[in-house]
Amino acid sequence: MPKTNSDAEVTLPFLKWAGGKRWLMRSHRDTFNLSSFDRYVEPFVGSGAVFFSLSPRKALINDANEDLIDTYRAIKSDWKAVVRLLAKHQKVHSDDYYYQVRADAPTTLMARAARFIYLNRTCFNGLYRVNRRGEFNVPRGTKNSVVMDSDNFEEIATRLSRARLMSGDFEKVIDTCGSGDFVYADPPYTVKHNNNGFIKYNERLFSWSDQERLKDALIRAAKRGAKVVVSNADHPSIRELYADAQCLTAERHSVMASESVRRKRTTELLISI
Repeated sequence: MPKTNSDAEVTLPFLKWAGGKRWLMRSHRDTFNLSSFDRYVEPFVGSGAVFFSLSPRKALINDANEDLIDTYRAIKSDWKAVVRLLAKHQKVHSDDYYYQVRADAPTTLMARAARFIYLNRTCFNGLYRVNRRGEFNVPRGTKNSVVMDSDNFEEIATRLSRARLMSGDFEKVIDTCGSGDFVYADPPYTVKHNNNGFIKYNERLFSWSDQERLKDALIRAAKRGAKVVVSNADHPSIRELYADAQCLTAERHSVMASESVRRKRTTELLISI
């Protein structure tokens, strides 16, 4: 049965996510000292490794993935209903059932959230990918656990209760930030000369011009008094983009390759403005 008491495990996200920042909380947690700030803001929250670990008193979290934010909204509103639906998915989980759920389009918030978590936990490598019509199209993976011993949705709901949840463009969120805010931005890792300067960000493209727009928005927020921390690709174009900021090279172990022998140590930038 899922845990209902608060414990350290909830500091890890309940979703598997490409580019997740569990490693960052293990190795660079001291970068995120919120003691002198009124609000924590994360415009690309993803699986929320940093948010859930820091457990800020007040927060604004955003992501362009509306299905993800709706999942957080459902847990915040009625985590018990989500858990009940996950248990039902667990009982009938199979290869055929996976593709049936993948093709479904539930209408209620709780059912959509349970579907999102179910697919995340049983799809290939925990990937989130959609086609041009916005339909999730990742094939079945090898994992069969839908309900996990480490689940603590009650505590997750408690931490989400202190956050305002938004889904939309990052610039709109950052433009609300100023004195008293700690802003952590973890954008898609587009670099200037990679695939002509864009990558897929869900069904949208995150372009090099978006990287530039992000930097400009963060600089504006810093000028209004916000503290800004950015994680980004360790690439010359990113170093050049943030030439006036303090850049730290952070080493991590890649976990998203399909074969463990291909998972090598890599570096990312941790930028302070």
